[in-house]
Amino acid sequence: MDALITVLIIIVVVGLILLATAVRILREYERGVVFRLGRLIGQKGPGLVLLIPIIDRLVKVDLRIVTLNIPPQELITRDNVPARVNAVAYFRVMDATNAIVEVENFLNATSQISQTTLRSVLGKAELDTLLAERERLNTDLQRIIDDQTEPWGIKVTTVEIKDVEIPEDMQRAIARQAEAERSRRAKIINAEGEFQAAEKLYDAAAIISRNPAALQLRYMQTLADLGSEQNSTIIFPLPMDLLTPLMKLTQNNEGKK
Repeated sequence: MDALITVLIIIVVVGLILLATAVRILREYERGVVFRLGRLIGQKGPGLVLLIPIIDRLVKVDLRIVTLNIPPQELITRDNVPARVNAVAYFRVMDATNAIVEVENFLNATSQISQTTLRSVLGKAELDTLLAERERLNTDLQRIIDDQTEPWGIKVTTVEIKDVEIPEDMQRAIARQAEAERSRRAKIINAEGEFQAAEKLYDAAAIISRNPAALQLRYMQTLADLGSEQNSTIIFPLPMDLLTPLMKLTQNNEGKK
């Protein structure tokens, strides 16, 4: 009797184990690639998946977007400047079957191809391009990496360059260059302002020369401006046109004497 109970217990335990291996539940973002005696059967899920115990083997694949940190890469730019660049890539599995069958470890493979592509693409760019045109370089990196991972069922959606480290002496040189560029722009703006002011003064002089009354009004305005400044000494400029009639009258009187 005891032996029978023991056999029944063993049978129940084995049955539970086989049932546990035969029933799998996959979440909405998971898919299962099923192999039967080593041969590919197909993709299953999500939900309840029934397997033949011992004969079938299921490999789970997560379909959510994966954030892949690309380790810092040492490279030399096209203009022979050493740099250290790291980036981040976002990808997801589009075809779970290819991700398992076509490549041994799709996560590691995607990381390695991202590192080599980062060194290759950025090594062909100059330092100014690397610093100023990141958006274009990000697009190039995404396109190249995606083309290479497409046979694996991997879709690379985004690649972003996170940081670019350059030597300190090169940073100081870039800072001096930026300062010189700002100084150049300031001088150009100042020169353009002087040129425009000179043009306006020339136009004003042309208008005043055609109308003597305007000259007198401007003269009176200048006197008013000088008087409002509360100066202890005021110099009154007199135009020669005002003094000419007085000088002629003085000369006539002297001639009569």
